[in-house]
Parts: sequence; C-alpha cells; structure tokens
Amino acid sequence: MPGTRYPLEVQPLIPQRLARLTELAADLLYSWNRSIRALFVRLDPRLWEQCGRNPKLMLRRVAQSRLDEAAADPLFLEEYQRALSIYDTYHAVRLSSKRTDIDPRTDLVAYFCAEFGLHESLQIYSGGLGILAGDHCKAASDLGLPFVAVGLLYRQGYFTQTIDAQGNQIVGTAPALLADLPVTPVCDHEGHELRVSVTLPGGLVALKVWRVAAGRIRLYLLDSDVPENTSADRGITCQLYGGDRDTRLRQEIVLGIGGVRALRALGLAPTVWHINEGHPAFQIIERIRELTTQGQDFDSAMEVVAAGTVFTTHTPVPAGHDIFDQELFGRYLEPYVADLGITLDELKSLGSSPISQGGFNMTAFALRASRLHNGVSRIHGGVASRMEAYVWPQIPWMENPVGYVTNGVHVATFLAHEWSSLFDVRFGSEWRNKLTEADYWARIDTIPDHSYWSVHQSLKGAMLEAVQKRVTRQHRRNGAGEGVIRRLTRQLEPDAKTPLVIGFARRFATYKRAGLLFEDPKRLARLLNDPDRPVLLLFAGKAHPHDHPGQNLIRLIHEFSRSPEFEGKVILIEGYDLALARRLVTGVDVWLNTPEYPLEASGTSGQKAAINGVVNLSVLDGWWGEGYAGDNGWGICPHKGPIDNDQRTREESAEVLDILEQQVVPLYFNAAEHGYSRSWIAMSKAAMRRAMPVFNAERMVLEYARDYYRKAAGHARQLAADEAAGGRALARWKRQVSSAWSGVRLERGQDIPEAVKVGESLHLTVLVHGNGLRPDDLIVECLFESSDDLGEVLLRDQAPFVADGVDGEGRLVFRLDHEPRTSGFQTLRIRAYPYHALLAHRFELGCMVWL
Repeated sequence: MPGTRYPLEVQPLIPQRLARLTELAADLLYSWNRSIRALFVRLDPRLWEQCGRNPKLMLRRVAQSRLDEAAADPLFLEEYQRALSIYDTYHAVRLSSKRTDIDPRTDLVAYFCAEFGLHESLQIYSGGLGILAGDHCKAASDLGLPFVAVGLLYRQGYFTQTIDAQGNQIVGTAPALLADLPVTPVCDHEGHELRVSVTLPGGLVALKVWRVAAGRIRLYLLDSDVPENTSADRGITCQLYGGDRDTRLRQEIVLGIGGVRALRALGLAPTVWHINEGHPAFQIIERIRELTTQGQDFDSAMEVVAAGTVFTTHTPVPAGHDIFDQELFGRYLEPYVADLGITLDELKSLGSSPISQGGFNMTAFALRASRLHNGVSRIHGGVASRMEAYVWPQIPWMENPVGYVTNGVHVATFLAHEWSSLFDVRFGSEWRNKLTEADYWARIDTIPDHSYWSVHQSLKGAMLEAVQKRVTRQHRRNGAGEGVIRRLTRQLEPDAKTPLVIGFARRFATYKRAGLLFEDPKRLARLLNDPDRPVLLLFAGKAHPHDHPGQNLIRLIHEFSRSPEFEGKVILIEGYDLALARRLVTGVDVWLNTPEYPLEASGTSGQKAAINGVVNLSVLDGWWGEGYAGDNGWGICPHKGPIDNDQRTREESAEVLDILEQQVVPLYFNAAEHGYSRSWIAMSKAAMRRAMPVFNAERMVLEYARDYYRKAAGHARQLAADEAAGGRALARWKRQVSSAWSGVRLERGQDIPEAVKVGESLHLTVLVHGNGLRPDDLIVECLFESSDDLGEVLLRDQAPFVADGVDGEGRLVFRLDHEPRTSGFQTLRIRAYPYHALLAHRFELGCMVWL
C-alpha cells in the first residue's frame, strides 16, 4: 500500500479515582509486590503481557474505557485501596537499625555495579550478576538499610535472542524509549537537569543522572546520551557489554568516576562503598583524587579510601576479569594522574597480575585498593583466594584476606504466588518476617502432601502452557508445519501424561556444560522414551555474541532436539529472560546444573528453584556445596583427580545418567495409590525447608551489613579522624615495613625439643633480624599441626611469642612458654609477619617469613 505509516499513541486520561496508579508504576516496588502488580494485570491481562509487564508503558496504552470501568468497579477500587495501603505502609515504616547494625543517622552504603536486574521493565542487566545486584537492592530496601545504588542507563541493555531453524542464535537489539522506563531525571535546586562530567581523551563528557525508585532505596543511573556530547560520547552508555575494549573502558570510567561525582552532586556522603565485581573500581581513583586535591599524599589517601571499600568478586574464570591494555589504560587515565600525586607507572602497577602481563587488571586493582573482599560462596571464596593469592604473595592462600558471603535470592520476587498464598493460609502472614529463622521453616513438613502436590502441579501446568506458547511461536516463525509443531510439543499438551520435567536454564558458556547429558545419546534416549515414565528436558539460555563455542552448544542442543529419538523430549526455548526464568524455576521438577568444578561461583538459579520446592541435581559446586544435605536433592561429586577434561566429562556424564536412571526417575514415578510419590514430596519439602532460611537475599545482605559494611564504616572513620592522622600513620608504617621486609629473617634461639609431657610447657626462643623494625611491628607465632588420613595438614593450635628485648647482636628476642593443648604426634612451624593496630586484616600487607 502506498504512503508512510507514522506511529501515533493515543494516551488515556487516568481517572482521578485512580490517579496514584502513575505513582505505583514509577516505583519498582511493583517488581516484588504482587498486590501492586496485580492491579495492572487486572486492568488488561493481555496488554500487560504485550507491554512486557511494564506498568508505565501499559498506562499509556490501556483503553480509556477500561480505566473508566475500573474507576467505577467497587472490587477493583477495593484492590486499588489495598495496594495503596501496602505501598504507603511500606514507605512509612522506619525500620530499626538493630538487625543491620548500620545507623542511618551516620552511615550510608553506596553499591556500584555495571548491571541491575530488578525487573524486565528496566532491562539494564544481562544475567546472574545483574539479577544478584537487583536482589541485593530489594533486600536492602526491605531491611531499611541506608543504601543507594549506582549504575548506567543503557538504551539497549543486553541483546534479545531468537533461534533459527538451524539452531543459530540470532542476536537482536531492542532500544528502550526513556518514556517507557521507570526512571526520572534528577534536577538541581533550580529545577535544571543535573549534570556531572568525566574527562576522556576527547575532552569532557557530560552525564545526565536518572533516579529509579525501588521501595525504600534509590538507584542512580548515568547517561551519556545528551545533546552536548559528541555522537561517539553519546554512545558510551548505549549498550550493556557492547562494543570493543575502548568502549568498555569508557563505560567503566563513567560508572566509577562519574558515579562518585553524581553522588557528590546529590549531596550524598557514603561511608561504605561496595564495588560489585571489578567494573566500577575506578570509583576508588576518584575518591583518592578528592583527598589528594585537599592536600593528602596518595598513600594516606589510599588507606582512608580503601578502608571504606568492600569488593565482591563473582567470577572464577580468568576470562571474566576485565584487563585493559596498558597503553589504552594510560591514554584514558593520564588526565587523573596529575591530581593523584603519583606517576602513571605507579598507578599501572596497582593493576598488575600474573594473568595481565602488559595489562591493567581491574580485579587486581580493586583488591589492592580495598580492605574487605569476598567471593560469593564458600567454595568460590577458596577459589578466589587461590586465584588472587598474588596480591598477598607470602601468605598461605587459605589465610589471605579474601572471605565469602554466599549469594541469596529475593524470596518475594522468586517465590511463586501459589506458594505465598499457601503459606498465608497455613502459617499466617508472619512467615515473611521469619526468612532467616531455620527452625521456623521446619513447619514446611506440616503441609499435607496432597495440598503441597496440588500447588506444584498447578505451577508445573502453567509453566508447560507458557513454554508451549513460546515454542509454538518459535517454530512457526521458522517455517515448521503444524504437524511438526504438534510432534515437537506433544509432551507439553495438557492431556499428555505428565512427564518428569528437568530444567537447564543459564548462560551457554562452555564451562557450564549444557551438553553433558548428550555424551551418551543412546542411553539418554532410552531414559527419555520410556512410555510408562516419560521424561522431558527443557533448555534455555543465551550465549554471548562473541562466544562462538557457547553458540555451538546451542546448535548442539537444537540438533538433538530435532533428531527422531529426542523430538518432543528435548526442547530448546529461545529468548531466555526474567519472565521465563520465573516460570521455569517454579514449574520444573528437577533443576539440573552441571558446571565444570570449581568454576560455578554461586549459581543462584538453583536457589530460586529450591525455595519453590524444585529438587536440584547439581555438581557440588557454588552454593550447592553448602546447600546439599543428602535428603534435599542429588549431588554430583566432581572428579578432581589427575585426569584430562574429556575423561572427566565422560565420567561425570555417566554419573548424572546413573543418578537419573537409578534414583531420580524411580523416585518420581513411585506414585502408588496416592497418584503421587510421597518420597518425592518429602525430598521437595526438604529442598524448600533447607533453602528458604539460608539462601535468601535478606540473610545475604544482613551478612554484608554485619561483617563487612559495619567494619568498613568504622575503619574508614578511624583512619579519617583528625585530618586523616590514622591514614597517614598507617601509610607511613607500611612504607617502612615495605622497605625493611626483604632483610627480615628468623633464627632459632635454641634447639626445639622433640617431645614434652602432657602438662609440661614448651619453651622456645626465636631471634629476629628486624632490619630496623621494632618488636611491636611484628607478631611471631608458632603453629601446631598434624595430618589426617589423606595427608591434609590440620591446624591444631597456634600460640604467639612474647617480645623479650634485644640481644647483644641487635637481634629482637621473642620467647614462647606454651603448654600444648592436645597430645599425639604433631609438627611445629614458626613464622613472623608485620602488625599494626590499624590494619583491617592481619595479613593485609602480604608479608610473612618462616623459620
């Protein structure tokens, strides 16, 4: 047809009776409050889905007649008033700081991250890191933590995914319109839009600051797409993880340096700065620069800034750490060096690491310029300690300052509405205030099996229906005929015999091994095609556009899904997003996770499944290494011996198939006369009972608050007091130790006895060549160790020596009088390390000598 089509949106007028719908649509509290969300769904369920579950967009497109009907509908008005009451109460209540130990009158936590996944209506996230950051924000809001977050406002966010008829991942982009997003420009006191700027090689780049309301907290997003910038600079915040290394470096300068400047322009003075992964670490440079331009030297400024900084690392994969070429780094950071009072080479040295020869490693820099650091599970904490041990070269990796806080998921976001309703009926509303009380959740076992099974079957049916619609649309677009589509989706039909459904949904990175089950396709086919015990495998996930091996995995799954023995039994779903994730983690029976050990940092999708009673079948890595208890799922023991990767893959694949064939499938189909397996329900209840109070975001944020934020705030205040007297003293002492340490060594003062009797004291003397250090600059201690049956060294006891003057040759004398606490054969080791009362961690300097 001739002529051009021009878009025209005729926007309705919100009736006065419903005027506050616009307020509810502008606060992401809707992303975890179902009463608020339900208002928009009730207005027009179909439009809600068409608008991507975006309330702000929906209010511009809903029919005027529907709004008028709702304004005259007593039932809708009742729900509207109830939602407003919940919303107003949530914001009005001022929670006590007793739970968090963070006083809002004196402290503020600033949380920086490159992505935030609060809801699909604000697509500034790509995956696990962003969803975790979103859950952190929501839990901080629920706890009343004094907290602000800082990120970037991407116009495109992460890519959209379709899969063609050959199994190729097709990357698309969906630029967001600002009018559609729950964001508001920040204005200054005169009503002008707030601007801050950063210096890049081409000059100043202006940044607009946007505010996102998320319950009690605020998220501030920086945006370079403003008229006063060049077209190149306007594109800096165009796409999440898009572009080349140059673009990535520009984004990280905007996030880190621009983020600090935005908070200062807002009049905010954080006392704790939490860097979530290495991307925002340049904020440390800006905070140091603020102090050096006020007259402090770099070293003392660094101590003050580092004391208030918490750094969380998420990836155990070396390729996941940002490393910038030193020439590129120098070109971009040189404008900031003059204010720091150090040379560019000195700044570059802070980002050096064994894996970044000739490059600047953001993780290495963040570790050196922060004092509290953590991985995101117990296993990952150990992996990170080993990976980053070069920062503390003389310290045994298991004792270095890297700790861990195991990730958790936001229950109100990911617990299915059906479970919430059942809990309300069975337990009353108090369960929402008991999320960290393990004893409370023993009452899961009191839910009648038939009620429990009914809820799960309802969720499973809704999930299968949603998957059927997606997959049908996917195959129709790819040209498949209706007969083929029926064959490919026959297990999803409502009248089909309900299969055991196994879900695998996550990023298609090679180390996550999506193809592990297909190492023995004939055996897998036999397992899936038993007519009496049908099994369905659902796969979903995206591969990074530059990750060609990951895209090959998608093609591999697609090829198997279209082969005769797997048609309708293996289903690959395109367009993995938050909405699909919520469906899968609440509706499948088994959550499968098969990473290559120990490369799964945490794996929060398994936690989301577990709180919904879905049973995990996972490699004992990440959170599952802590969560597996024998009765709540199945653990795949990683093969750690001296075997190559191919052999390890074959052996672990065989183990997964063994577990499925011999345990999972028989247990699920042991229905007897009840129509369901009581043993399966017992395992499902155990999964929920164990996961709910431990692996939730409230517990996670409380742990950060008590063990990290409180310490950081107190230590930073201590070093900054009296015009940074503590910071200067500590920096001065560290320089002295650094200069002297190469000359420090230990000598025995006398022979060490080979045996003592129980009740006798061991008397030892150590002579220390201090190279100018004083006795109170050092700790000398004795370790008492033994070995277990596997040859692992176990620490039985440790005892400090006491300084006892200086001998005639100028050596520092240290003596020990200690009665061993346990009998039996053991070994002694003696070591010394520098000590100062203002250190955040006793091994902070990475210095240690052994006798």
